Formats: sequence, structure tokens, C-alpha cells
Amino acid sequence: MKSLQDQDPKVFKLLEEETDRQNYNLELIASENFASRAVISAMGSVLTNKYAEGYPGKRYYGGCEVVDVVENVARDRAKDLFGADWVNVQPHSGATANAAVYLACMNPGDTLLGFDLSHGGHLTHGSPVNFSGITYDAKFYGVEKDTGRLDMNKIRDKAKQVKPKMISIGASAYPRDYDYEAFRDIADEVGALLWMDMAHTAGLIATGNLRDPLPLAHVVTTTTHKTLRGPRGGMILVGKDSENTLGVTARKSGRTKNWGEIFDSAVFPGTQGGPLMHVIAAKAVAFGEALEDDFKTYQTQTQKNAKAMANKFIDLGYNIVSNGTDNHLILIDLRNKDLNGKIAEEALGNAAITVNKNMVPFDTESPFVTSGIRIGSPAMTTRGLKEAEFEQIAILIDKVLQKPTDEENHKKVEQEVRDLCDKFPLYDFVTT
Repeated sequence: MKSLQDQDPKVFKLLEEETDRQNYNLELIASENFASRAVISAMGSVLTNKYAEGYPGKRYYGGCEVVDVVENVARDRAKDLFGADWVNVQPHSGATANAAVYLACMNPGDTLLGFDLSHGGHLTHGSPVNFSGITYDAKFYGVEKDTGRLDMNKIRDKAKQVKPKMISIGASAYPRDYDYEAFRDIADEVGALLWMDMAHTAGLIATGNLRDPLPLAHVVTTTTHKTLRGPRGGMILVGKDSENTLGVTARKSGRTKNWGEIFDSAVFPGTQGGPLMHVIAAKAVAFGEALEDDFKTYQTQTQKNAKAMANKFIDLGYNIVSNGTDNHLILIDLRNKDLNGKIAEEALGNAAITVNKNMVPFDTESPFVTSGIRIGSPAMTTRGLKEAEFEQIAILIDKVLQKPTDEENHKKVEQEVRDLCDKFPLYDFVTT
């Protein structure tokens, strides 16, 4: 068989270009990270050839002896990593994991109480343009205008008012930790299931750097990239205590299966066909890496870097939503700088600094323009940068945003970015 370079030089050249972009850009998108060579190797393996509908020991295809073991390794490592009683590692993405939770827990038209997307929530938590908002009666809670934080008393009042079937926690742009005990009290008070989507913060939760939702949420979903630093994919987890509560709920609703079986059925055949066994192998590798001692060191540095950068931005006069961060991300409201997110993203991109425009709470711009940008520390922490470098990056960002249309200034900053990237090399390969 030919190599990729020989078979398709056009695609190979594009991969070279993307490798160069990743090597010589400051990757600050909070939902992105750099997977290890081992993870990438597993994802590009011969397991991509294997169809394996069903679950280990219960497949609809023959020849699954090896992939059964692979999936069990991934499940066992995920349980160890998060202290879970049950996991499903088959979801192709966080969105499909969430879809399976909806299918298992709710009926069309049931009420969901979720975190407002415009305040930092996630698309799949009831946005009217997403299946979750189209299929279910979505109501929302949000942050307070003066603090940028959640007010649990107001969330309780909202839950009493709308009486949801399920309450969701989790966000794509909320820089603070969650009070899971208060959320569970609210859920119990109104008779709702409690679901945590920890896609952004899973790595920090796994190492104890943030509070653990598994003992209190009935069900937890996550992506396996972002702070977990694995392949792009999803997962569903149930904690030991939550399984008991869910079992009671299942019996009361007339269900005869336990919740693990219900969620399994919601993934396959409910929302997906065959699992991506090469990705599941890569998940197993990533979970193994996350169980190593240095992963805790990495997550702690990720937090330190985000805090250092947030403080530097505050020193530079930027409006940081909630005035800081507990996790890996920073949300910047640019209105006091007379800028919008679209202009900032484009200007920074011209200087080899990759961020994304983002809605901020009580935004006055459209989602296509936005009043802010979102910045995350996971990817550049993976490269080895520490607090001093993240403070330097904040200064470089400020240089660009002071003169967002100055192309000569962009070029000067781009060279500084390249010099910084040279000190922290990333990938020395294009394909494995």
C-alpha cells in the first residue's frame, strides 16, 4: 500500500500546512488541545476498519474479539479516572452523548431548565436553533449582570416556576466552578433529574482541581478532547450514588431496566449506529495518560496559567467577565475597548493568535459579531508554557487590539509569536 504522501500529495500537503499552523500559532481556543502522538497513532490505526455495532460480548458483527477488549479497557480506565460506576465510551461527540441523555430521560415537549447560551451555556442545552430546543420545552437560567456569576437562589425560584423534568449544568464560556450540592437540592425539591455536562472541565474535575459532579448529578456527559486532551469524542458517566437514585426513579416511572442499560440503549441503537473503534482506542490511551501523576501537574498549571493571564488582562484595563476564572478559560467583554469579537478574532488571527469571538452576558451584538472573545489555556499549557509566557501572550494580544487594522503591527506580533513557539516545539510529524 502507498503512503498518504504518495497516494494523495494534495491532501498530504494540506496536512503539512495544518501542522505548520498548529506549530506556529498561539492556540487559545478554550475547547481545543493538542493530543499526544500516542493518541493520534491510535486514532489513525487499523481499528478504523472494524464495524462493531452493539457492546462488548453483545455485537451484531463477528470478529470483535479484539475491539471488545479495547472498549473494555477504555471503560475501565474512565471509571478509574472519574470514580464512576458505569460509563459509555461510544458517543461520537459531546452533542451525541447529550442527545442520548435526552432520549433516555425525557419525552418530546418535556421541560428542560438549562444554562442560557448567551450567558455562557451550551448549544445543546436548549438553544432554539438546536435539536434540544426544538424537541423540548427549554427554559433558562443565567448569570447576574453585576457579578457575571450564577445566583443559586434565583435558579431555585426559576425551577419552582417552570417545574422542569431535567436541570442541566455546564457551559462553553463560564469561567467559574459550580455548586453541585445547591443544584441537587433544587433538583430534589422540584422532582427533576440533574445532568452535568462537564465537557470543558472534565480534565480539571478528574484531577480534583474542580469540584466533582458525579456524586450529586444523576448523569454526567463529557467530551474527551478539551481539558482531557484525548481524541474528539464523547462519553456518558453515572456515579455510584447517582445510580441508586436513578434506579429508584426508573422503577417509579415503570422502567424495568437499570439506568446503565437505558443509557446504553439510548446511544445504540437510539442515536448512533456503529461505534468508532479507532477513536475508542484513542480514548483508552488518553484515559491512561490522564491516570498518570503528571496529568495532575498539567491541570494545575492550566489553572495557574488562566489565572495569570486573567490578572494581566485586568491590569491592562480589560473587562473580564466575573472578574477572573476558576478553570481554564477567560471571557473578555471588549465593549470598554470599543471593539467587538469579530474584529478582535480577525485581527488576532492575522498575528497568528487563535481565539474565537464569543457572546458575553447581556450582549448587545449578534452571535455573528459578539461583544467578546473567549480565551483558554489548555493547548498552550500542553506545549509547556507557564505563567510568565501567558502574561506575555496577554501583552501581545493587547498590542494587536490597540491597533486592530495595522497590518505592519500584525506582522511584528506574528514574529514574536513565532519566536515564542520555537521555544516550545510541538509536532515533529505530519502523520503517524
